Amino acid sequence: METQNETKFYQDSSVTVTQSRFVTQSKTYAMRNISSVHVFEIIKSKTKAVLMIIFGLLFLFSKDIFWVGLIIIALGIWWLVSIKNEYAVRISTNAGEANSIISKNKDYIQKIVNALNSAIIHRG
Repeated sequence: METQNETKFYQDSSVTVTQSRFVTQSKTYAMRNISSVHVFEIIKSKTKAVLMIIFGLLFLFSKDIFWVGLIIIALGIWWLVSIKNEYAVRISTNAGEANSIISKNKDYIQKIVNALNSAIIHRG
């Protein structure tokens, strides 16, 4: 329940940041328990896509299955290009560190981190 005197720093359909709470779809954190917050980049592995391209290159040496190699290479390149890193709101509490919100949109995560930092500063 929100009081009239509570300052809101950020709100959207799944996240609310006030001077006393950080509310996500699955958890509520008390701002007094959050000691720090930052953007954390989750780097996705590209190994399987690269292996697929290499596997496709091996097919290029055979006259019978040359086209299969081209298709495998094309799919591998598409997969490699489509792999995007994810970003998380990483908060530190007395219980340790946790990724509270994860998104591929870095700007969205940065807005939440900025709001949380403002709430921490406001708390004093």
